[in-house]
Amino acid sequence: METLEQIKRNVADLHWLATLLTGCRETATDVTFQALAPVGDANPFTTWINKWSRRNVIARAVAAVREDLARSARRLARRRGEKSAIPPRSWKLDGETSRSDLERALLPIELFSRAAVLLLLFERVLLKDAVVLLDSDPDLVRKAVAIGARELTINLAAMQGWKSEGTGFGTNCEEHHVRSTEIPS
Repeated sequence: METLEQIKRNVADLHWLATLLTGCRETATDVTFQALAPVGDANPFTTWINKWSRRNVIARAVAAVREDLARSARRLARRRGEKSAIPPRSWKLDGETSRSDLERALLPIELFSRAAVLLLLFERVLLKDAVVLLDSDPDLVRKAVAIGARELTINLAAMQGWKSEGTGFGTNCEEHHVRSTEIPS
């Protein structure tokens, strides 16, 4: 049985995930509380529902921003390769990077790319399931992960003091597709 502190921590974690997926704390609050089973519910499935609450929050968060995701996906489909500089291969994420830093680096990323990164890289959702959740095709989801991971890296590096020279000598994103072995199928 979970303690009250564990429950609070789990709810806060679910709310944070919903915030990252929707980009809106108010929507995330609604989604989180809709996804949780009511306290004291006599439903025999309450325990089972609580175990699936993370997936439930993900599904509800994606549904809450479905139209925005579709618009974002259309913009991404038209987007061409990136020419901006990226941090050198020797760059490493600072061990002191906080959850707040990660949030600040993720939220500016275009919604569809951010959702793809969160689902595939952070939540380890299978590609075929992410394709269904995002109502897209596998190639566009792969492109979104590649672009989103690139932007996340640039944002985190910039927060650590890395400065882009703006020379345009960065690699072309189209040339660096995420290999299918890097995304769980």
